[in-house]
Amino acid sequence: MTDQTPQVRLERAKEASRATAALTSDDKARALEAIAVALEQSVRRIIEANALDVSRGQADGIGDSLIDRLRLDEKRVTALASAVRDIAALPDPVGRVIGGHRMPNGVALEQVRVPFGVVGAIYEARPNVTVDIAALALRSGNAVVLRGGSAARDSNTVLVQIMRDALDGAGVTPEAVQTVDDFGRDGARALMHGRGLIDVLIPRGSAGLIETVVTESTVPVIETGAGNVHIVLDESAPEDWACDIVVNAKVQRPSVCNAVETVLVLRQAAPRLVPLVASALQSEGVAIHGDDMVAGLVSNVIPATEEDWETEYLSLEIAIRVVDTLDDAIAHIRRYSTGHTESIVTTDTRNAERFLAEVDSAVVMVNTSTRFTDGGEFGFGAEVGISTQKLHARGPMGLSELTSTKWLARGSGQTRG
Repeated sequence: MTDQTPQVRLERAKEASRATAALTSDDKARALEAIAVALEQSVRRIIEANALDVSRGQADGIGDSLIDRLRLDEKRVTALASAVRDIAALPDPVGRVIGGHRMPNGVALEQVRVPFGVVGAIYEARPNVTVDIAALALRSGNAVVLRGGSAARDSNTVLVQIMRDALDGAGVTPEAVQTVDDFGRDGARALMHGRGLIDVLIPRGSAGLIETVVTESTVPVIETGAGNVHIVLDESAPEDWACDIVVNAKVQRPSVCNAVETVLVLRQAAPRLVPLVASALQSEGVAIHGDDMVAGLVSNVIPATEEDWETEYLSLEIAIRVVDTLDDAIAHIRRYSTGHTESIVTTDTRNAERFLAEVDSAVVMVNTSTRFTDGGEFGFGAEVGISTQKLHARGPMGLSELTSTKWLARGSGQTRG
Protein backbone atom coordinates (compact mmCIF):
# COMPACT_ATOMS: atom_id res chain seq x y z
CA MET A 1 0.00 0.00 0.00
CA THR A 2 2.03 2.94 -1.30
CA ASP A 3 -0.65 5.63 -1.72
CA GLN A 4 0.66 9.06 -0.77
CA THR A 5 -2.39 10.44 1.01
CA PRO A 6 -4.99 9.07 3.44
CA GLN A 7 -7.66 10.68 1.24
CA VAL A 8 -6.86 8.16 -1.50
CA ARG A 9 -7.34 5.28 0.94
CA LEU A 10 -10.70 6.63 2.07
CA GLU A 11 -11.84 7.09 -1.51
CA ARG A 12 -10.81 3.55 -2.39
CA ALA A 13 -12.70 2.22 0.62
CA LYS A 14 -15.79 4.14 -0.47
CA GLU A 15 -15.58 2.64 -3.94
CA ALA A 16 -15.00 -0.83 -2.48
CA SER A 17 -18.05 -0.47 -0.22
CA ARG A 18 -20.30 -0.56 -3.29
CA ALA A 19 -18.82 -3.95 -4.16
CA THR A 20 -19.02 -5.36 -0.63
CA ALA A 21 -22.65 -4.25 -0.33
CA ALA A 22 -23.46 -6.37 -3.39
CA LEU A 23 -21.78 -9.56 -2.10
CA THR A 24 -24.03 -12.49 -1.30
CA SER A 25 -23.99 -14.06 2.14
CA ASP A 26 -22.05 -17.02 0.75
CA ASP A 27 -19.53 -14.69 -0.91
CA LYS A 28 -18.84 -12.98 2.41
CA ALA A 29 -18.61 -16.26 4.30
CA ARG A 30 -16.06 -17.60 1.80
CA ALA A 31 -14.00 -14.42 2.08
CA LEU A 32 -13.93 -14.70 5.86
CA GLU A 33 -12.93 -18.36 5.69
CA ALA A 34 -10.04 -17.31 3.46
CA ILE A 35 -8.98 -14.78 6.10
CA ALA A 36 -9.20 -17.39 8.87
CA VAL A 37 -7.05 -19.84 6.91
CA ALA A 38 -4.52 -17.12 6.12
CA LEU A 39 -4.23 -16.17 9.79
CA GLU A 40 -3.60 -19.79 10.77
CA GLN A 41 -0.97 -20.16 8.08
CA SER A 42 0.78 -16.95 9.16
CA VAL A 43 1.03 -17.49 12.91
CA ARG A 44 4.82 -17.28 13.03
CA ARG A 45 4.90 -14.16 10.87
CA ILE A 46 2.29 -12.47 13.06
CA ILE A 47 4.04 -13.36 16.32
CA GLU A 48 7.39 -12.11 15.03
CA ALA A 49 5.88 -8.76 14.08
CA ASN A 50 4.04 -8.57 17.39
CA ALA A 51 7.27 -9.23 19.30
CA LEU A 52 8.69 -6.03 17.83
CA ASP A 53 5.68 -4.07 19.08
CA VAL A 54 5.83 -5.64 22.56
CA SER A 55 9.56 -4.98 22.85
CA ARG A 56 9.09 -1.35 21.79
CA GLY A 57 6.15 -0.93 24.17
CA GLN A 58 8.13 -2.28 27.10
CA ALA A 59 11.01 0.05 26.27
CA ASP A 60 8.59 2.97 26.07
CA GLY A 61 6.98 2.02 29.39
CA ILE A 62 3.40 1.93 28.10
CA GLY A 63 2.28 -0.12 31.11
CA ASP A 64 1.37 -3.74 31.84
CA SER A 65 -2.30 -3.41 30.89
CA LEU A 66 -1.51 -2.10 27.41
CA ILE A 67 1.24 -4.68 26.96
CA ASP A 68 -1.29 -7.40 27.77
CA ARG A 69 -3.73 -6.05 25.19
CA LEU A 70 -0.93 -5.68 22.69
CA ARG A 71 0.55 -9.16 23.01
CA LEU A 72 -0.28 -11.89 20.49
CA ASP A 73 0.78 -15.50 20.98
CA GLU A 74 -0.17 -18.65 19.11
CA LYS A 75 -3.25 -19.18 21.26
CA ARG A 76 -4.51 -15.64 20.66
CA VAL A 77 -3.89 -15.79 16.90
CA THR A 78 -5.72 -19.13 16.73
CA ALA A 79 -8.57 -17.55 18.69
CA LEU A 80 -8.68 -14.69 16.17
CA ALA A 81 -9.06 -17.15 13.31
CA SER A 82 -11.77 -18.98 15.25
CA ALA A 83 -13.59 -15.70 15.86
CA VAL A 84 -13.51 -14.93 12.13
CA ARG A 85 -15.11 -18.32 11.44
CA ASP A 86 -17.73 -17.66 14.12
CA ILE A 87 -18.57 -14.37 12.43
CA ALA A 88 -18.83 -16.10 9.04
CA ALA A 89 -21.31 -18.58 10.52
CA LEU A 90 -23.59 -15.88 11.92
CA PRO A 91 -26.81 -14.99 10.09
CA ASP A 92 -26.24 -12.22 7.55
CA PRO A 93 -28.07 -9.10 8.75
CA VAL A 94 -28.14 -7.45 5.31
CA GLY A 95 -31.57 -7.56 3.74
CA ARG A 96 -33.28 -8.68 6.94
CA VAL A 97 -36.82 -7.29 7.16
CA ILE A 98 -37.33 -5.64 10.54
CA GLY A 99 -40.69 -3.99 9.95
CA GLY A 100 -43.26 -2.93 7.44
CA HIS A 101 -46.92 -2.62 6.59
CA ARG A 102 -49.27 -1.89 3.74
CA MET A 103 -50.50 1.69 3.38
CA PRO A 104 -54.25 2.29 2.94
CA ASN A 105 -53.63 3.03 -0.76
CA GLY A 106 -52.08 -0.39 -1.27
CA VAL A 107 -48.37 0.56 -1.32
CA ALA A 108 -46.37 -2.11 0.52
CA LEU A 109 -43.61 -0.86 2.83
CA GLU A 110 -40.69 -2.83 4.20
CA GLN A 111 -37.87 -1.66 6.44
CA VAL A 112 -34.70 -3.68 5.78
CA ARG A 113 -31.14 -3.72 7.09
CA VAL A 114 -28.41 -2.36 4.79
CA PRO A 115 -24.65 -1.81 5.27
CA PHE A 116 -23.42 1.55 6.51
CA GLY A 117 -20.89 1.70 3.69
CA VAL A 118 -17.47 2.54 5.16
CA VAL A 119 -16.76 1.90 8.83
CA GLY A 120 -13.80 3.72 10.36
CA ALA A 121 -12.09 2.58 13.53
CA ILE A 122 -9.52 4.36 15.71
CA TYR A 123 -7.99 2.26 18.48
CA GLU A 124 -4.71 1.68 20.30
CA ALA A 125 -2.52 -1.30 21.24
CA ARG A 126 -5.19 -3.82 20.26
CA PRO A 127 -4.11 -5.85 17.21
CA ASN A 128 -7.02 -8.24 17.76
CA VAL A 129 -9.37 -5.35 16.98
CA THR A 130 -7.78 -5.09 13.53
CA VAL A 131 -9.13 -8.52 12.66
CA ASP A 132 -12.38 -8.38 14.65
CA ILE A 133 -13.61 -5.12 13.18
CA ALA A 134 -12.53 -6.00 9.65
CA ALA A 135 -14.35 -9.35 9.83
CA LEU A 136 -17.51 -7.83 11.29
CA ALA A 137 -17.46 -5.03 8.73
CA LEU A 138 -17.09 -7.46 5.82
CA ARG A 139 -19.78 -9.84 7.08
CA SER A 140 -22.19 -6.91 7.32
CA GLY A 141 -21.34 -5.77 3.78
CA ASN A 142 -19.12 -2.81 4.70
CA ALA A 143 -15.62 -1.67 3.81
CA VAL A 144 -13.37 -0.66 6.69
CA VAL A 145 -10.59 1.88 7.30
CA LEU A 146 -8.39 1.18 10.32
CA ARG A 147 -6.17 3.40 12.45
CA GLY A 148 -4.58 1.10 15.01
CA GLY A 149 -1.97 3.38 16.54
CA SER A 150 1.80 3.34 16.72
CA ALA A 151 2.05 0.84 19.58
CA ALA A 152 0.81 -2.02 17.36
CA ARG A 153 2.15 -0.78 14.02
CA ASP A 154 4.16 -3.88 13.07
CA SER A 155 1.38 -6.29 14.09
CA ASN A 156 -1.29 -4.30 12.30
CA THR A 157 0.76 -3.91 9.13
CA VAL A 158 1.12 -7.68 8.86
CA LEU A 159 -2.50 -8.41 9.79
CA VAL A 160 -3.90 -5.95 7.25
CA GLN A 161 -1.70 -7.34 4.50
CA ILE A 162 -2.71 -10.91 5.34
CA MET A 163 -6.39 -9.98 5.16
CA ARG A 164 -6.02 -8.03 1.92
CA ASP A 165 -4.17 -10.90 0.27
CA ALA A 166 -6.80 -13.36 1.46
CA LEU A 167 -9.61 -11.22 0.05
CA ASP A 168 -7.83 -10.89 -3.26
CA GLY A 169 -7.44 -14.66 -3.44
CA ALA A 170 -11.15 -15.10 -2.67
CA GLY A 171 -12.21 -12.79 -5.48
CA VAL A 172 -13.17 -9.87 -3.21
CA THR A 173 -11.61 -6.46 -3.68
CA PRO A 174 -8.78 -6.01 -1.17
CA GLU A 175 -9.54 -2.30 -1.11
CA ALA A 176 -12.37 -3.18 1.29
CA VAL A 177 -9.76 -3.31 4.08
CA GLN A 178 -7.66 -0.17 4.41
CA THR A 179 -5.27 1.20 7.01
CA VAL A 180 -4.10 4.76 7.57
CA ASP A 181 -1.57 3.81 10.24
CA ASP A 182 1.39 4.80 8.10
CA PHE A 183 0.12 8.38 8.00
CA GLY A 184 0.23 8.72 11.80
CA ARG A 185 -1.94 11.48 13.24
CA ASP A 186 -2.75 12.72 9.76
CA GLY A 187 -4.44 9.37 9.16
CA ALA A 188 -6.51 9.73 12.30
CA ARG A 189 -7.51 13.28 11.34
CA ALA A 190 -8.52 12.09 7.87
CA LEU A 191 -10.86 9.55 9.46
CA MET A 192 -12.35 12.09 11.86
CA HIS A 193 -12.94 14.59 9.06
CA GLY A 194 -13.82 12.13 6.30
CA ARG A 195 -17.38 13.36 5.91
CA GLY A 196 -18.89 11.83 2.79
CA LEU A 197 -16.32 9.03 2.77
CA ILE A 198 -16.55 7.58 6.29
CA ASP A 199 -20.13 6.68 7.22
CA VAL A 200 -19.53 5.88 10.89
CA LEU A 201 -16.44 6.07 13.13
CA ILE A 202 -15.82 3.88 16.17
CA PRO A 203 -13.12 4.74 18.73
CA ARG A 204 -11.78 2.09 21.12
CA GLY A 205 -9.20 2.81 23.76
CA SER A 206 -8.44 5.20 26.57
CA ALA A 207 -10.87 7.81 27.80
CA GLY A 208 -8.61 10.46 26.27
CA LEU A 209 -8.64 8.85 22.84
CA ILE A 210 -12.40 8.43 22.89
CA GLU A 211 -12.94 12.04 24.03
CA THR A 212 -10.69 13.31 21.23
CA VAL A 213 -12.56 11.37 18.57
CA VAL A 214 -15.98 12.37 19.89
CA THR A 215 -15.15 16.07 20.12
CA GLU A 216 -13.12 16.44 16.91
CA SER A 217 -15.02 14.28 14.45
CA THR A 218 -17.26 15.70 11.78
CA VAL A 219 -18.53 12.22 10.92
CA PRO A 220 -21.01 10.24 13.05
CA VAL A 221 -19.34 8.48 16.00
CA ILE A 222 -20.48 5.48 18.02
CA GLU A 223 -18.94 6.15 21.40
CA THR A 224 -17.37 3.26 23.26
CA GLY A 225 -16.66 4.11 26.86
CA ALA A 226 -14.22 3.31 29.61
CA GLY A 227 -15.26 0.67 32.10
CA ASN A 228 -15.54 1.89 35.69
CA VAL A 229 -17.42 -1.30 36.53
CA HIS A 230 -19.16 -2.08 39.85
CA ILE A 231 -20.30 -5.16 41.76
CA VAL A 232 -22.71 -4.81 44.68
CA LEU A 233 -22.85 -7.39 47.50
CA ASP A 234 -26.05 -7.25 49.56
CA GLU A 235 -27.01 -8.86 52.89
CA SER A 236 -28.20 -12.06 51.19
CA ALA A 237 -25.16 -12.61 48.95
CA PRO A 238 -23.83 -16.17 49.35
CA GLU A 239 -20.20 -16.15 50.44
CA ASP A 240 -19.01 -18.48 47.67
CA TRP A 241 -20.82 -16.50 44.97
CA ALA A 242 -19.45 -13.20 46.29
CA CYS A 243 -15.85 -14.45 46.34
CA ASP A 244 -15.97 -16.34 43.05
CA ILE A 245 -17.70 -13.58 41.08
CA VAL A 246 -15.59 -10.70 42.39
CA VAL A 247 -12.30 -12.57 41.96
CA ASN A 248 -13.21 -13.69 38.44
CA ALA A 249 -14.36 -10.18 37.48
CA LYS A 250 -11.09 -8.65 38.72
CA VAL A 251 -8.42 -11.29 38.14
CA GLN A 252 -9.39 -13.30 35.05
CA ARG A 253 -8.15 -10.47 32.81
CA PRO A 254 -7.71 -7.20 34.71
CA SER A 255 -6.58 -5.10 31.74
CA VAL A 256 -9.93 -5.06 29.93
CA CYS A 257 -12.91 -2.74 30.19
CA ASN A 258 -15.34 -5.29 31.68
CA ALA A 259 -13.12 -6.06 34.69
CA VAL A 260 -14.62 -4.89 37.98
CA GLU A 261 -13.02 -1.80 39.53
CA THR A 262 -15.20 -1.07 42.58
CA VAL A 263 -17.04 -3.40 44.97
CA LEU A 264 -19.85 -1.92 47.05
CA VAL A 265 -20.84 -3.92 50.15
CA LEU A 266 -24.03 -3.22 52.10
CA ARG A 267 -23.19 -2.45 55.72
CA GLN A 268 -25.06 -5.39 57.27
CA ALA A 269 -23.12 -7.78 55.03
CA ALA A 270 -19.72 -6.16 55.52
CA PRO A 271 -18.46 -8.07 58.61
CA ARG A 272 -19.33 -11.36 56.92
CA LEU A 273 -18.28 -10.69 53.33
CA VAL A 274 -15.51 -8.07 53.29
CA PRO A 275 -12.83 -10.21 55.02
CA LEU A 276 -13.59 -13.22 52.80
CA VAL A 277 -13.68 -11.30 49.53
CA ALA A 278 -10.62 -9.22 50.42
CA SER A 279 -8.64 -12.31 51.39
CA ALA A 280 -9.58 -14.05 48.14
CA LEU A 281 -8.49 -10.98 46.17
CA GLN A 282 -5.24 -10.49 48.07
CA SER A 283 -4.32 -14.14 47.57
CA GLU A 284 -4.42 -13.37 43.83
CA GLY A 285 -2.13 -10.38 44.25
CA VAL A 286 -4.83 -7.68 44.15
CA ALA A 287 -4.13 -4.41 45.99
CA ILE A 288 -7.19 -3.14 47.84
CA HIS A 289 -8.14 0.52 48.20
CA GLY A 290 -10.76 0.68 50.95
CA ASP A 291 -12.73 3.05 53.12
CA ASP A 292 -12.41 3.21 56.91
CA MET A 293 -14.70 0.24 57.59
CA VAL A 294 -12.90 -1.93 55.05
CA ALA A 295 -9.57 -0.97 56.65
CA GLY A 296 -10.99 -2.00 60.04
CA LEU A 297 -11.90 -5.46 58.73
CA VAL A 298 -8.90 -6.19 56.51
CA SER A 299 -5.16 -5.70 56.83
CA ASN A 300 -2.90 -4.13 54.19
CA VAL A 301 -5.61 -1.81 52.84
CA ILE A 302 -4.66 1.37 50.99
CA PRO A 303 -6.85 4.27 52.23
CA ALA A 304 -9.33 5.08 49.48
CA THR A 305 -9.70 8.61 48.17
CA GLU A 306 -12.31 10.25 45.99
CA GLU A 307 -10.11 9.51 42.99
CA ASP A 308 -10.34 5.76 43.65
CA TRP A 309 -14.11 5.74 43.11
CA GLU A 310 -13.50 7.35 39.70
CA THR A 311 -10.61 5.14 38.61
CA GLU A 312 -10.54 2.45 35.94
CA TYR A 313 -7.46 0.65 37.23
CA LEU A 314 -7.07 -1.92 34.41
CA SER A 315 -4.65 -3.74 36.74
CA LEU A 316 -4.62 -5.86 39.89
CA GLU A 317 -6.08 -3.07 42.01
CA ILE A 318 -9.62 -2.65 43.26
CA ALA A 319 -11.65 -0.24 45.41
CA ILE A 320 -14.02 -1.52 48.11
CA ARG A 321 -16.57 0.67 49.84
CA VAL A 322 -19.18 -0.07 52.49
CA VAL A 323 -22.57 1.63 51.94
CA ASP A 324 -25.62 1.68 54.18
CA THR A 325 -28.34 0.58 51.76
CA LEU A 326 -29.03 -0.53 48.20
CA ASP A 327 -30.21 3.02 47.54
CA ASP A 328 -26.74 4.25 48.49
CA ALA A 329 -25.09 1.65 46.25
CA ILE A 330 -27.22 2.71 43.30
CA ALA A 331 -26.50 6.38 44.04
CA HIS A 332 -22.75 5.65 44.07
CA ILE A 333 -23.03 3.90 40.70
CA ARG A 334 -25.01 6.80 39.24
CA ARG A 335 -22.31 9.23 40.33
CA TYR A 336 -19.17 7.33 39.35
CA SER A 337 -20.10 4.75 36.72
CA THR A 338 -19.12 5.16 33.07
CA GLY A 339 -22.31 3.32 32.09
CA HIS A 340 -20.56 0.13 31.02
CA THR A 341 -21.48 -2.87 33.24
CA GLU A 342 -22.74 -3.33 36.78
CA SER A 343 -23.63 -6.50 38.70
CA ILE A 344 -25.26 -7.39 42.01
CA VAL A 345 -24.77 -10.57 44.02
CA THR A 346 -27.97 -11.36 45.90
CA THR A 347 -30.62 -13.99 46.56
CA ASP A 348 -33.20 -11.30 47.32
CA THR A 349 -35.50 -11.14 44.29
CA ARG A 350 -36.71 -7.65 45.11
CA ASN A 351 -33.16 -6.30 45.30
CA ALA A 352 -32.27 -8.04 42.07
CA GLU A 353 -35.24 -6.59 40.20
CA ARG A 354 -34.68 -3.12 41.65
CA PHE A 355 -31.07 -3.23 40.55
CA LEU A 356 -31.98 -4.34 37.03
CA ALA A 357 -34.64 -1.64 36.73
CA GLU A 358 -32.86 1.32 38.33
CA VAL A 359 -29.23 1.00 37.24
CA ASP A 360 -28.75 2.78 33.91
CA SER A 361 -25.75 1.09 32.30
CA ALA A 362 -25.34 -0.68 28.98
CA VAL A 363 -25.30 -4.08 30.71
CA VAL A 364 -26.82 -4.78 34.14
CA MET A 365 -26.34 -8.21 35.71
CA VAL A 366 -27.47 -10.33 38.64
CA ASN A 367 -25.29 -13.04 40.18
CA THR A 368 -22.70 -13.26 37.44
CA SER A 369 -19.27 -11.92 36.54
CA THR A 370 -19.00 -8.66 34.65
CA ARG A 371 -16.42 -10.37 32.41
CA PHE A 372 -19.34 -11.74 30.37
CA THR A 373 -19.95 -8.32 28.82
CA ASP A 374 -18.33 -9.25 25.56
CA GLY A 375 -19.53 -9.70 21.99
CA GLY A 376 -18.04 -13.19 21.75
CA GLU A 377 -19.63 -14.28 25.03
CA PHE A 378 -22.96 -12.77 23.97
CA GLY A 379 -22.88 -14.90 20.82
CA PHE A 380 -21.93 -12.15 18.35
CA GLY A 381 -18.78 -13.97 17.17
CA ALA A 382 -16.71 -10.92 18.05
CA GLU A 383 -17.45 -7.31 18.84
CA VAL A 384 -16.82 -3.93 17.31
CA GLY A 385 -16.72 -2.45 20.79
CA ILE A 386 -18.98 -1.87 23.77
CA SER A 387 -21.11 1.21 23.30
CA THR A 388 -21.92 3.25 26.40
CA GLN A 389 -24.06 5.75 24.54
CA LYS A 390 -27.80 5.45 23.95
CA LEU A 391 -28.24 6.32 20.27
CA HIS A 392 -28.21 3.60 17.60
CA ALA A 393 -26.26 1.01 19.61
CA ARG A 394 -25.71 0.20 23.28
CA GLY A 395 -23.64 -2.54 24.88
CA PRO A 396 -21.57 -5.06 22.90
CA MET A 397 -21.88 -4.28 19.20
CA GLY A 398 -22.02 -7.04 16.60
CA LEU A 399 -23.17 -7.36 13.02
CA SER A 400 -26.54 -5.65 13.34
CA GLU A 401 -24.93 -2.58 14.88
CA LEU A 402 -22.84 -2.16 11.71
CA THR A 403 -25.97 -1.78 9.61
CA SER A 404 -28.47 0.97 9.04
CA THR A 405 -31.92 0.60 7.52
CA LYS A 406 -33.79 1.76 4.50
CA TRP A 407 -37.44 1.64 3.48
CA LEU A 408 -38.60 -0.20 0.37
CA ALA A 409 -41.92 0.83 -1.15
CA ARG A 410 -43.69 -1.32 -3.76
CA GLY A 411 -46.70 0.18 -5.50
CA SER A 412 -48.89 -0.34 -8.52
CA GLY A 413 -49.31 3.13 -9.98
CA GLN A 414 -50.44 5.01 -6.84
CA THR A 415 -50.11 8.81 -6.76
CA ARG A 416 -50.65 11.15 -3.86
CA GLY A 417 -53.67 13.42 -4.00
